[in-house]
Amino acid sequence: MYVIFLLLWILLNGQWNGEIICFGIVIAGAMYGFFCKFLDYSVEKDILLVKKLPFILLYILALFWEIIKANVSAIHLTLSYRNEIDPVIIQFQSGLKSKIAQVALANSITLTPGTITVAMEEDELTVHALDVSLVKGIDDSVFVHMLRRMEAIDEKAMEKRRKRHVQ
Repeated sequence: MYVIFLLLWILLNGQWNGEIICFGIVIAGAMYGFFCKFLDYSVEKDILLVKKLPFILLYILALFWEIIKANVSAIHLTLSYRNEIDPVIIQFQSGLKSKIAQVALANSITLTPGTITVAMEEDELTVHALDVSLVKGIDDSVFVHMLRRMEAIDEKAMEKRRKRHVQ
């Protein structure tokens, strides 16, 4: 977060020299201190975010790929004279523990054409799909697997934090 503040400072100044960088270092440090003190942020969260960054980038790539595949499927369904569109509403348990992961899954489903998340309660999602073929294996999708891996990183970090507090 500190580096982002510093880069934002330099970017918004439109130029960079020694004076701007020195002021940026001080101002970015003050902003980072404010975030840590009043907004429940910490260096540990920065480190955790850096550890999860490759998974987040892979998730975004997988999301783009799934959007492309769903576009092709939706186009095929709507333009095909042989296939009859059979809308369906399904409910499934995601098995995800954190709200952030559950919301990311719901938004990813909604972003893929032909499906929309209608409701989300606890870890149960209700999804409307243009056709039953679009929701086959949705409870065991690539999104769910990748979000579970990211949750595992969070759980390991929480376990380390608990061990440090106990000692």
